[in-house]
Amino acid sequence: MPLRNRVTPLGDLIADPARGLVYGNRGVLHDSNGAIRRAHDGRRWIACRLEFRGWRRTPLLQPGRFTELFFLDEATALAAGHRPCALCRRADYDRALAVWGLAGADEADAHLHRERLEEDGRTRRLHTAAFTRLPDGAFVVHGGRPRLVLGDVLLDWSPAGYRPAGRRPGGSAHVLTPPSLVALLDSEWHPLVPLLHPTATRRRTAAG
Repeated sequence: MPLRNRVTPLGDLIADPARGLVYGNRGVLHDSNGAIRRAHDGRRWIACRLEFRGWRRTPLLQPGRFTELFFLDEATALAAGHRPCALCRRADYDRALAVWGLAGADEADAHLHRERLEEDGRTRRLHTAAFTRLPDGAFVVHGGRPRLVLGDVLLDWSPAGYRPAGRRPGGSAHVLTPPSLVALLDSEWHPLVPLLHPTATRRRTAAG
């Protein structure tokens, strides 16, 4: 049975057999039996490479260790509110701090935590921006679903990839990706992990 450690753009944890292209964590979320008990543990939400220095942890969800999370791609991780890891993605991390004008991980994590969650610490915070101003890779909530902005189209997200969801509309968008992470995308972000799952560009031409 699939583990409940796949992350949606909304930041929710689900069980699905599809494997993502980006790895990460947000602390210890599971109990000694591997059951997810909390949505996050602290402010340090990071996104990592799937492979680094040959390190491998098996089995997953070990008692007392951080909960291994998997994302479809970097765009999904950013939408969920995760920043680049300072260890396995040092170049991405340094560039992110430079874009934000922040001094280090603690300052960045506190800033991002305010952007991704409401004051209750549980509810996802949405931000408002014009659809025309959003860079490729940003996520919005449109039609009640998380959708990826790519060129002049929107794409529906699923754990296995993207499918067409129509043209990019005008007007204001309910933006899921936190503003600081939208700024990364707007800086011509080319991360060390896959920004988009291959289905995003493969299916883009079929949209609306």
